[in-house]
Amino acid sequence: MSFLNKLGIGTATGTGREISRAIPQNARTRNVTPVPAVGSPRAPEAPGSSRISNGLKELLWNLDGLGRGTLLDLGPAWQTTLSFFIERGFRVSSEDILREWKDFLSEEEVRLKQAGVASETVDMTSTGRAARFLESNLQYPRASFDAVLIWDLLDYLEPALAKQTVASLTELLRPGGVLFALFHSKKPEGFQRYRIADSNSLQIISAALLCPAQKVYQNREMQDLFIRFRTMKSFVSRDQLRETLFIK
Repeated sequence: MSFLNKLGIGTATGTGREISRAIPQNARTRNVTPVPAVGSPRAPEAPGSSRISNGLKELLWNLDGLGRGTLLDLGPAWQTTLSFFIERGFRVSSEDILREWKDFLSEEEVRLKQAGVASETVDMTSTGRAARFLESNLQYPRASFDAVLIWDLLDYLEPALAKQTVASLTELLRPGGVLFALFHSKKPEGFQRYRIADSNSLQIISAALLCPAQKVYQNREMQDLFIRFRTMKSFVSRDQLRETLFIK
């Protein structure tokens, strides 16, 4: 997939910049000029149910006062989510990693069948497959982003790919950057997508299954995945979704 196709809107830059955790009081009230949109989102709007999100409120608190930040959304390019952050002065990139993973698996199966005997030299382990996938995905300059929305992506990726994906995202985040993730407390019965409704809530949208859920992560496993992050904060809700923020 080309770089332009991966962008839901805006672009990310490779200029490194640290984010201060100590936010001046006057920075919380200043006006920020919105960043103009480049291109257009691809995902259509769809009805969904809303849920209060303490994790989202914590994410916004960490980003408050940043000004012209950069954000990577690893889900569909929903207009509501894009507009929400653009109005706050962010440049937003969107890359639907789970759909790309599904397409990659289908295309690789076809390629290997066509290759015949030559396919025997291909590393077919989950680690090898993950490495091939990431050769053409998540390709951004180092320290490009102040925040990443990963949603519940890790629950659906093969563990080896989840580990390598987190390692790649760690390199893409600037020091002090924030990653917002969702984890299911048990294997989900249905497949859902997420988008920002407002500063206090998310919309949950039922969707056709792309990939079956692979793993339910326990606290220790989450900590091991994000071992290079200095802070982890979780919010557990009754709908069996754990909202978790990781600060690099």
